[in-house]
Amino acid sequence: MQDWLRQTAAGQGRAMAEGRLCPLALTEAYLAAIEAHPASDRIYARVTRVRALDEAMAARARARAGLRRGPLDGVPVSWKDLFDTAGVATEAGSALLKGRVPEADAQVLQAMTRAGAICLGKTHMTELAFSGLGLNPVTATPPCINDPGAVPGGSSSGAAASVAFGLAALAIGSDTGGSVRIPAAWNDLAGLKTTSGRLSLEGVVPLAPRFDTVGPLARSVEDCALALAVMENRPAPDLRGASLEGRHLLVLDGAPFDDIRPAPAQGFEMAVRRLEQAGARIARATLEMIAPVLELAGVIYTPECYAQWRDVIEAQPEAMFTPVLERFRSGRDHKAADYLAAWSQLRGYRSAYRQATAAFDAVLLPTAPNLPPDAARLGSDMSYFAAENLLTLRNTRIGNMMGLCALTLPTGIQSAGISLMAPPMQEDRLLRLGSAAEAALA
Repeated sequence: MQDWLRQTAAGQGRAMAEGRLCPLALTEAYLAAIEAHPASDRIYARVTRVRALDEAMAARARARAGLRRGPLDGVPVSWKDLFDTAGVATEAGSALLKGRVPEADAQVLQAMTRAGAICLGKTHMTELAFSGLGLNPVTATPPCINDPGAVPGGSSSGAAASVAFGLAALAIGSDTGGSVRIPAAWNDLAGLKTTSGRLSLEGVVPLAPRFDTVGPLARSVEDCALALAVMENRPAPDLRGASLEGRHLLVLDGAPFDDIRPAPAQGFEMAVRRLEQAGARIARATLEMIAPVLELAGVIYTPECYAQWRDVIEAQPEAMFTPVLERFRSGRDHKAADYLAAWSQLRGYRSAYRQATAAFDAVLLPTAPNLPPDAARLGSDMSYFAAENLLTLRNTRIGNMMGLCALTLPTGIQSAGISLMAPPMQEDRLLRLGSAAEAALA
């Protein structure tokens, strides 16, 4: 059974449909692995053991009766600790929300449960989801699969670790500025940032509602596609026969490569060569609107985040990790006129970007320009924390600011990802393209 713990969610589902794998036995194996893993307390904030076993027994009965509800029926899934779970604490990695117990599941969790997915528990995350590094001295900092002394990426840190360490088949996280893609990339997983507004945020602890999105972290593009489809209660896109032949891909030169470290640069260029060898047509360009869009991010993000949490934070600021507190407070002094003007500018830049990239099937860039930093140094050097956090989220934030959907894939270099970005609401097309890219990079 141990071999099944690191199989794809899609592969597990197919084995259940064929009678080769029992949902209850698989769930029991995951629960046993969680209990035995030395870092499980740093990965899972809470394990929903009773719920998982009850759901697994029901999935086993459906499988035996030939009544499986879909491709993820019986597949064990972890949930970032900002998705509400009825009767189980949802604290979003923050002492400010300690003891918060919702009465109902988040809507996307309800959808997954109706489709038969097993809820294993809640995974640790950055405080209120406001950092890309994954360091959280307040609750726990999950490990990185490639470096035990490094952070795992955030804010969906435990989500990535749960899959990477074989403690969940699939994880559901959120992405406001890179919080699915960074931990996915740093733990050699696939991660999908969905378009803002595509998936319900009902029952999801907010950070910046105009940018918050729900997305899966998984071992394969197929798993990401299945998770998205199940959360939307629709059939998954058909990924069979996906090809890169004749696809036009644009490498986004310029800002995404500023201060890039050697390993991410090597992984990206190696991946681009493989995509080209598989038939893709590669162009390169520097788009003039990218740099000013990145400059706007501080004016647009931080006021919304601080407005969302100001009263809660200022009632107990000492309960927060100082760098995260300071990042929130950086939004308090922006003028309303500057905020509104920034949004007006951003709408213009979004239009210009879509015109400039309309001829391409996807835009390519390194997921992160750096590797996972040392956790101890981040915790002791506040200027280092701030600099690495800004660098970490720079490239992923482009997709959020432009309102795009995006997919990160491993490149073959540890903790170095390549991202494909596509226009809003084009997830199915992006996933099909990503499936072909995944095959080329394997």
